[in-house]
Amino acid sequence: MSVGRSLFAATLAGTLALAVSPASSQTLRYANQGDLKSLDPYTLNESTTHAHLGHVYQGLTARDKDLKIIPALAESWETPEPTRWRFHLRKGVKFHNGDPFTADDVVFSADRVRKKGSNMQTRLAPDVKVVKVDDYTVDFVLPSPNPILLNSWDVWYIMDKKWAEENNVVDPTPVAATTPSYASLHENGTGPFIIESHQPGVKTVFKANPNYWGKVEGNLKEIIFTPISSDATRVAALLSGEVDVIEPVPIQDISRVDSSPNAQVLKGPELRTIFIGFDQMRDELLYSNIKGKNPFKDARVREAFYKAIDIELIKTRVMRGLSTPSALMIAPELFALSKSFTRPKFDPDGAKKLLTEAGYPDGFEVTMDCPNDRYVNDAAICQAVVGMLARIGVKINLLAQPKAQYFAKVLKQGGYQTSFYLLGWTPSTMDSHNVLYDIMGCRDDAKSSRGEANLGGYCNKEFDALTDKVLVETDTEKRNQLIKEAYEIGIKDWSYIPLHQQALAWGVSKKVNLPQRADNLVMFHWATKKE
Repeated sequence: MSVGRSLFAATLAGTLALAVSPASSQTLRYANQGDLKSLDPYTLNESTTHAHLGHVYQGLTARDKDLKIIPALAESWETPEPTRWRFHLRKGVKFHNGDPFTADDVVFSADRVRKKGSNMQTRLAPDVKVVKVDDYTVDFVLPSPNPILLNSWDVWYIMDKKWAEENNVVDPTPVAATTPSYASLHENGTGPFIIESHQPGVKTVFKANPNYWGKVEGNLKEIIFTPISSDATRVAALLSGEVDVIEPVPIQDISRVDSSPNAQVLKGPELRTIFIGFDQMRDELLYSNIKGKNPFKDARVREAFYKAIDIELIKTRVMRGLSTPSALMIAPELFALSKSFTRPKFDPDGAKKLLTEAGYPDGFEVTMDCPNDRYVNDAAICQAVVGMLARIGVKINLLAQPKAQYFAKVLKQGGYQTSFYLLGWTPSTMDSHNVLYDIMGCRDDAKSSRGEANLGGYCNKEFDALTDKVLVETDTEKRNQLIKEAYEIGIKDWSYIPLHQQALAWGVSKKVNLPQRADNLVMFHWATKKE
């Protein structure tokens, strides 16, 4: 038997084992193409990880089914002055180990989330002071007004200071860590579920928290998560009833699932933008046959790559119509002036001419980093890009890896080890500032968290100045115009290649009622399951 068949058989056997272990009607079995790498909530800024950990950890705020910000560990808040936000904490809340939740935990979490090793540093600017007023009141003192301060706090999860100190996890666990920390393998949150057991890459079991402070809408008592990377095995498990929910459903299997008697596909628009980026910072690319210089520092090369990609072909052939080509690095639902922008046309002849003008008439060679278990058809998209760029003489060496290895390589703690890459981004604030600051802002590892997710190091100081104005502008029309000006600069620079917003596709048993959110966070505390 080949290695590939052995792995497939092992995965299938593990999946089939789900069916024979006893489970009540209030046990939900969930399979995702990716794994839950770490239980440390500051290790990886990634939506699937946020969704898993959102069952056990909580932030000061949360989002409801319509993505509206609602109170969570903070009961209420106000701004007594423009640069001071005061949060009144919920009393009587206990962490899963019985420790009381207090202001000390908020101050500790504010420090920890901004420490080296955290992939969540942009949740709270380094110059924000967090002050304990009393055990249940915390002030956030800002250097300047910020009307969207808490827009991304629903996935900034609060940790237990005492537990972290006792278990030597005061510092975050970096995504590139080779040895797991205590926080990587254990949790101690305040949420509606407790993790009973966690076997990375195998299975994670969630149990309902009997001492949860809030009211749970769903009826689940247990969630069993099993990563199943094989599309065929994952779909087979859903159709046979061995699992109740899978994410995602491969595009080619949607009609098959919808026509089955016991399952259906929940489809809807997603706010994540899939895009391609370039290393524009190094003087010489890490992974290329061009030595002594970096072709991507030339805007003509970036423009050539952009115009060589046939986005409509990707939509029809790879995504089978379940994508919306994008001219911007943000979904149109999240920016009022998005209709002002039109995507440049596919022009392979023009792309070839641009490469020649830039001094690469025969193209060049470069490695492309791509996850293969993160987005809908991510590896297939990258394969299509490889073929399209080959037409203009560019040889792409595709390195497609599971997201754990991919992120460990390309993110900050991995040293941004990439020359050319595919990534997806849902702005945590549901606002353009997050894209302008995190993805497109000049990367400054020493002084600020700006550009933390800017893997390629695109930098334009005029762009950053507009971003700073966007942050403090409270007039909506003026703010939108500033955002528009910033996007125009990014487009003129050919800073990135936005591809599309993909469609959500969750496979769900007809015994399960599961609300779907456009941010792709699968939240099971709303789910109900019947006999």
